[in-house]
Amino acid sequence: MFAPQGPTFRELTVQALSSVERGYDLLAPKFDHTPFRTPEVILDSVARVLDGLGPFGRGLDLCCGTGAGLDVLDKVCQERVTGVDISAGMLAVAARAHPEADLVRADARALPLGPEYDLAVSFGAFGHFLPGERPRLFAQTYAALRPGGRFAFPVVAPARPGSPGHLAMLGFDAVMRVRNALWRPPFVMYYRGFGLADVRRELTAAGFSVDLHALEELGRRTDGSPRARLVVATK
Repeated sequence: MFAPQGPTFRELTVQALSSVERGYDLLAPKFDHTPFRTPEVILDSVARVLDGLGPFGRGLDLCCGTGAGLDVLDKVCQERVTGVDISAGMLAVAARAHPEADLVRADARALPLGPEYDLAVSFGAFGHFLPGERPRLFAQTYAALRPGGRFAFPVVAPARPGSPGHLAMLGFDAVMRVRNALWRPPFVMYYRGFGLADVRRELTAAGFSVDLHALEELGRRTDGSPRARLVVATK
């Protein structure tokens, strides 16, 4: 799962016993050598769909990490792009890869930004927000967009109940809940609770209209449904 340049088991353990912010500060130098980085096939597929919806002016990457989403924005935005993340360590790595980007250290639930952006994206970050926090996150994103601006992020279809992927997700969720019950500060990473139906309802409540686009490069399931979709919410 990890490249030779990736973190050791001990380093991952220390990270997992830290807060989300401190954990990613520690992981940042080796993050791009882990499976936690969004795969290129997803980034490229998202860029393809957005290219057909654009062009866009200014772009915003929420919870940008080391900057994988900034690559997507660079392809589809004609003006400057901005990355926001709570981890100073992740932003430091992003700054080296994207010296042209504006990088802001901030909590995505309290964005220090005005309605300046035409496109906001986010990749792999929503498991770090509890379900009750998502309405505030979506409201903050809505406020940062210009009228007609879009908020886009990929969603992978859930594994079928009883499948190895589903059992692995249940096991990971259980481990995180036990960890947070026994150890402080908490490390929030609950991806199983990010359901498409709930997210569509919350985006609509924030004022967005919501469309779905199949990410065809990710293929389709046996029933013909896409393995992954791009959620595009328009202000």
